[in-house]
Amino acid sequence: MLLSVVGFAFMNLVVKFLYRIPPTELVLFRSIVSLVLSYYLIKKRKLNPWGVQRKFLFLRGLFGATSLTLFFYTLQKLPIGTAITLQYLSPIFTAFFAIFILKEPVRRLQWLFFGLSLIGIILIKGFDPAVTPFMFACGIASAIFSGLAYNMIRLVKDTDSAVVVVFYFPLVAIPIMIVFSFYHWVQPIGWEWGGLLLMGLLTQFAQMNMTKALQSTALNKIAGFKYIGILFALSFDVLLFNITYGWVTLIGIICVVIGVLLNLVSKR
Repeated sequence: MLLSVVGFAFMNLVVKFLYRIPPTELVLFRSIVSLVLSYYLIKKRKLNPWGVQRKFLFLRGLFGATSLTLFFYTLQKLPIGTAITLQYLSPIFTAFFAIFILKEPVRRLQWLFFGLSLIGIILIKGFDPAVTPFMFACGIASAIFSGLAYNMIRLVKDTDSAVVVVFYFPLVAIPIMIVFSFYHWVQPIGWEWGGLLLMGLLTQFAQMNMTKALQSTALNKIAGFKYIGILFALSFDVLLFNITYGWVTLIGIICVVIGVLLNLVSKR
């Protein structure tokens, strides 16, 4: 999970620098790299690329592609720390959907911690001028679809290999993103080609490690490590993009992270 956090942190940074490329096109290039690498690993391990629980694998790919596209969009338009904090709401939606999908109960105390995270989001929304209602909606929608994707991963943990789960993401995303990119294509130039390749490699590295972690143990035991990523995000904003956060916004970010971490500790 720690390796996943580092991989995703630097992938986010690369996406930020690729601000000229539409998010659907970024997801397309990321998916092409992932498709090639995943298929190579599947053939090497002599696995069935179509998996066992195909319906849930397909939904994992669909929910994941939708979430990633929305996240890339907020990442390009908002400070990295703000975009990631909105994404950090995904465990709340993961737990909520798990009530119905995985039949995992949520204790009353957990809702109190969820409330703390929501207070943090309200503070960010109200005091960060970059967070318009539209950007706020995109960030929340990304977290919702991410929560659904995590539930699909847990559903297939006993039947399908991590690399097959990852393989379904590009399998579903590529046809969809080709259609969107056809109408909103921006030709990459110069270093952007290298940036797109690096983005794909970092994402594959991070996604593989995250999927292995999610399938190896209970979600609430290791998901907390994910929130170390906020340290990378805030550091990138301050050191590379000269972005400063007001105290209220920082308090909001801290509330979100603490609320989610307390929920994970409580559940365990």
